[in-house]
Amino acid sequence: MRGHISAHAVCTAIREDIVSGALAPGSRLIEEILAARYGVSRVPVREALRTLQSEGFVTTRHHAGACVAEPTEQEAADLLDVRALLEPLGAARAAARRSPEHLKVLRGLVRLGRERARHGSPADLRQLDAWFHETLARAAGSPSLTALLTQLRRKIEWMYAVEPPARAGESWDEHGAVLDAVARGDVERARSLMAAHIERSLPVYRLRRPAGAAVRDPKRPVNTARARS
Repeated sequence: MRGHISAHAVCTAIREDIVSGALAPGSRLIEEILAARYGVSRVPVREALRTLQSEGFVTTRHHAGACVAEPTEQEAADLLDVRALLEPLGAARAAARRSPEHLKVLRGLVRLGRERARHGSPADLRQLDAWFHETLARAAGSPSLTALLTQLRRKIEWMYAVEPPARAGESWDEHGAVLDAVARGDVERARSLMAAHIERSLPVYRLRRPAGAAVRDPKRPVNTARARS
């Protein structure tokens, strides 16, 4: 069956292995080995690596070829700052362009999120949170913005571990408030509520460190861009 799997599917599989840490930062990405790993020919692997390089997950080194990228602490900090700009924009666009179908899904997610905040597991809450933000991004009615937000979330997941929130119930109340503003078509309120939600979520993010990396000073902020400001 080699060669019957698309480059898109191979790209998704490699990206997931990078994000999960199965393919560690700095490790070489050899086409023959990857082709055997995913049961495909080298052609879709080569195409997938080009896509992942454009997304920032893969880099090319002299004499080493393709490798998993090793993002710097500053690059990781910048991602959170970009998210703080784009997520409120996405919420504002959703308030202007949302469909009844999007609102139905978002209401179901908020209802389930509030329930799981009382009785569920951290893994459930993380998945529901991701679905809420992904659905809100799609509700913005802008494929380019949705693609940017999707890629941003993937890279943040790769670079950061997210601690179980101590305020899960409050977080889902904030989701609910954003949804109410979106449902009413209140663009500016949706924008400001999402900006506040993103700001309050920052403490749960902890930068992942590659094995053997220097240990961070615990007094030093994770988001160095915010620390500078």
